[in-house]
Amino acid sequence: MALTQQISLPSGTTLNCPTGLFINNEFVPSVDSRETLECINPATEDVICSVVAASVKDIDVAVQAARDALKTTWGKNVTGFERSRLIHKLADLIERDAQALAELETLNNGKPLKVARDFDIADSVQCLRYYAGWADKITGQNIEVDRKKIAAFTTHDPIGVCGQIIPWNYPINMWAWKVGPALACGCTIVMKPSEVTPLTSLKLSELVKEAGFPPGVLNTVPSLGNVGGAAIAAHLDVDKVAFTGSTITGRKIMEAAARSNLKKVSLELGGKSPHIVFNSADLDQAASWAALGICYNTGQDCTAGSRLYVQSGAYDKFIEILLKKIEEHVIGDGFDEKSAGGPLVSKAQYERVWGYIEAGKAEGAQVLCGGVKREGKGYYADPTVFAGIKPEMKIVQEEIFGPVLCVGKFETEEEAINLANDTTYGLGAGLHSSDVNQCMRVSSSLEAGTVWINEYNLLYPNVPFGGKKRSGIGRELGSYALEEYTSVKSVILNFGERLDWPL
Repeated sequence: MALTQQISLPSGTTLNCPTGLFINNEFVPSVDSRETLECINPATEDVICSVVAASVKDIDVAVQAARDALKTTWGKNVTGFERSRLIHKLADLIERDAQALAELETLNNGKPLKVARDFDIADSVQCLRYYAGWADKITGQNIEVDRKKIAAFTTHDPIGVCGQIIPWNYPINMWAWKVGPALACGCTIVMKPSEVTPLTSLKLSELVKEAGFPPGVLNTVPSLGNVGGAAIAAHLDVDKVAFTGSTITGRKIMEAAARSNLKKVSLELGGKSPHIVFNSADLDQAASWAALGICYNTGQDCTAGSRLYVQSGAYDKFIEILLKKIEEHVIGDGFDEKSAGGPLVSKAQYERVWGYIEAGKAEGAQVLCGGVKREGKGYYADPTVFAGIKPEMKIVQEEIFGPVLCVGKFETEEEAINLANDTTYGLGAGLHSSDVNQCMRVSSSLEAGTVWINEYNLLYPNVPFGGKKRSGIGRELGSYALEEYTSVKSVILNFGERLDWPL
């Protein structure tokens, strides 16, 4: 197949989109496979194009390219100043091409164009620039042992070749989150984008080459998860795997990493995040944040506030406000300026979400809004709000990854905390209250990697992000992410201590 295809965008322009594997700064065919991945526009169900699907042998080639670059043109062979310059250049190029990248993202992922451009891409540029600033500041410690005879210090070396596996819900964002700290630390990368949304990762690979990164520093291998993802996790010459996705897949990756070479693993996994509204909260603001928490990205978000608990004194008024706000959230084609949310990303995700909605009805939950399928093309699901929930219900316990909100009522602060923590997940949580003491008490008691107070779901490149319990291990963003991509080496220098032998 051709390694580039002309893609027509709704703006009337065409985009030359690479469709081959990106290895050693070139787009190449598979060495032994003719398998392809079909890319679908979820708003119309039309085929956009097909891209080369990597085989296990292709993963081997990409890993070798990354290893060679680590030994020769990257890693310890390049100063932090040079890494910083190149990452800044990459951020500049992404900013230059923001409109085209956003249109490609909307075409393949479905999210509104303004969200892709003004939020996802803008945040990704900021993330890369943040880590560009870190590249020349990754230092160890001087450790006092014996000033007259012994010197000891540490260095933070690049951990090596990193396999990075990213999901389909934020293809550009997750790419930047992974690439930024890895490049800043001097690591090389084998990137596996989701088989559902590979197009922007391939287009970003072009910009990596244009920015001037040496061949092999970043390699992109679109593939099925049970091929590319499994091969990366088990590869003996991969030193670290970073994965964002489901808890089930995260477990498989960790098992494969343990069985192979005990490579370092960081996992950002699922969530069933609680969102608490106390009587003292600003109800209008709390309702806005709660609506954002479940509607943003059409609920396809690991930290979606899918379990909402409202104190009894505010419940009726709050629900009235919330439903009005959710009704104002227009779901439609991402290229329609009126759309605040787009379709679900794929047919499989559409069927999954509707399966949960039907399960909620069957279990006896009350539908306050939504819950009705649309006619026509596109994988659309309008926000659905369930009340009358019980803790044991499937829609309360399991991650849905769609715009489905479960609303419950509570009386006391202690009850709210118990309800919030009654989950095997621990990624995010939110609370709304005008009582500062209550905010601090409750946030301290919530079992989550991130707790938002009087806001929800906003992330910043300098603030760490990650989960507890089944929501993962390790941290992304902030200086904490650098720890995931470095290996600490202790160096002890003897310049005066003599050894008397035999002991």
